[in-house]
Amino acid sequence: MAIPPPPGPQQPEGQYPPPGTPPYPRYPSPEGPFQQPPQAPYAGPYQPWGQGYSPYNRPVPFNGLAIAALVLGILCFLPAVGLVLGIVALVQIKRRGERGKGMAVAGMVMSSIGVVLLALMVATGGARDFWEGFEDAAGDSGGSAFSLEVGECFDTAGGSLKGVTIDVDEVPCTREHDAEVFAEFEMSEGDYPGQDEAADEADRRCYLLRNTYAMDSWAVPADVAVYSFTPTAQSWRVGDREVSCLFGNTDDEAGLTGSLRNDQLTLDPDQYSYLSSAAAIDNALDAIPDTEYIDDDLPAYKEWAGHVSEALAWEADGLPAHRFSPEAAKLVAALAKDLERSAKEWDKAARAPDADTFSDHYEKALKLIDPEKTVTTRKALGLATTPPVYDGEGGAGSGGEDGPGIEV
Repeated sequence: MAIPPPPGPQQPEGQYPPPGTPPYPRYPSPEGPFQQPPQAPYAGPYQPWGQGYSPYNRPVPFNGLAIAALVLGILCFLPAVGLVLGIVALVQIKRRGERGKGMAVAGMVMSSIGVVLLALMVATGGARDFWEGFEDAAGDSGGSAFSLEVGECFDTAGGSLKGVTIDVDEVPCTREHDAEVFAEFEMSEGDYPGQDEAADEADRRCYLLRNTYAMDSWAVPADVAVYSFTPTAQSWRVGDREVSCLFGNTDDEAGLTGSLRNDQLTLDPDQYSYLSSAAAIDNALDAIPDTEYIDDDLPAYKEWAGHVSEALAWEADGLPAHRFSPEAAKLVAALAKDLERSAKEWDKAARAPDADTFSDHYEKALKLIDPEKTVTTRKALGLATTPPVYDGEGGAGSGGEDGPGIEV
């Protein structure tokens, strides 16, 4: 009995020979020239070999798309493409009898995970954060806008401190630069407050901190203003709460030259003591009510005058306590007496029965601490001697309207 060969590409499994053809070739016999063998044709079930028949005993090849799907799944690169390739590979493997089903399935699973992660990143803005971080790491810039420290100077990519800034180039403060960092603080936790709210908080707090770095406001040029770097909605989601307070030129084309820093690290003891007193008084004066006229809110103005009186009296007692150099000691003592007299006028304004009386004492108080009266003392201390131009809020450096310009 002849044993049929395994089914090949030209004959179906489970039946031999193919229907409609002689099951065996005829051969000579005593009964006649050609007779069919007496046994019935083989039609029983046939178990195929392994992965199918391959001539010359060559191994069955792996499906190329299955390999590609596995590679893309491992790398999480183009996960949607990896998923599609895995599906197509399974169809081809079933039809062609190729190997690689496990690779195709593994690639599909990992690509499916990649698709889900990519969808989450897009929905939460993480994809943009990742790409921006990649650009930061791959770029040649000096660093992140939020990696700067107090006292450092830098240039921005476009030369402007407005809009969104990601990369900056740190440069020496001795050369021309776009901005100088004078303070940093952390915003409170919670939900992102919004771009406008974050900017408002940064403006308010940076304005209050400016004099801790540039204690001599007279040394700040008139074209210098306060700017800030605030968190964006995207950086807030990854924990960024830092605000950087900056000095920058009001003209983007002009820039700054030299550091504006004058604090305890750069001032001598006499300068520091004098400017500390001036800052305390300036802070009290900066708290002036927002209303334009005294008549609009006389109680608020009277309360403000009381706080200014207390600050002046405190500094009138404390300023002479520091032992100044002989050249400056007498001048400082004379200023202290003016502070004391001015404090009394502010106190009378705080107890004024009406707006006219308040205005009379207010004007006398301002004359006693006119900035021009401090020029000689400043010269003796080695400080700037040109009074600054103040904006509407009492701050220097923005070229705004003239304010009282009060200082010891």
